[in-house]
Amino acid sequence: MSNPETKTITRELQSHAAILGGCVSLLWIIEIVDVFLFRGRLNDYGVRPRSLDGIQGILLMPFLHGSFAHLAANTLPFVTLGWLIMLREISDFFIVSAVTMLVSGLGVWLTGAPNSVHIGASGLIFGYFGFLLLRGYFERSFTSILVSLIVGFFYGSLIWGVLPSQPEVSWQGHFFGFVGGVLTAQLLGRQKRRIN
Repeated sequence: MSNPETKTITRELQSHAAILGGCVSLLWIIEIVDVFLFRGRLNDYGVRPRSLDGIQGILLMPFLHGSFAHLAANTLPFVTLGWLIMLREISDFFIVSAVTMLVSGLGVWLTGAPNSVHIGASGLIFGYFGFLLLRGYFERSFTSILVSLIVGFFYGSLIWGVLPSQPEVSWQGHFFGFVGGVLTAQLLGRQKRRIN
């Protein structure tokens, strides 16, 4: 007979795989539909700074990508960092994602270059990075500090993406995504410390 604890861990991992697999599948389906049916026109629904009809992009930006290469570059860090967030609680993943989408999208809408369109899940990835990097500081538990150190070691070079470097890269999306992740780390970290 299998151990009940093993069954619980197996169910948790299956839930993680289903959620992340569903998210990634959705991103790839949208890109396939955009490329082959709409010839890239869905990207017009990204964030268009300070434009009233471009405000819808705050919610749509993470689901749109400029190419399959763009999406492929975002897929692995999205899955890896997203899964590290889920390890504690699945609900953390959804909270971090929602706050990061809002902060990143709104930040881009307010500060992005005029007549530009911002797309891609990299704002979310930077939010996950910011959350994991600083969760240890705000929670002050051994596990969260260890995860912060591991993420810093393997993904620390991401921090340079919050600075303006390449004209075609939305550093504002990266920067405000990171800010959204840090704000969520602070919010959830304080809650966890109060509970413990």
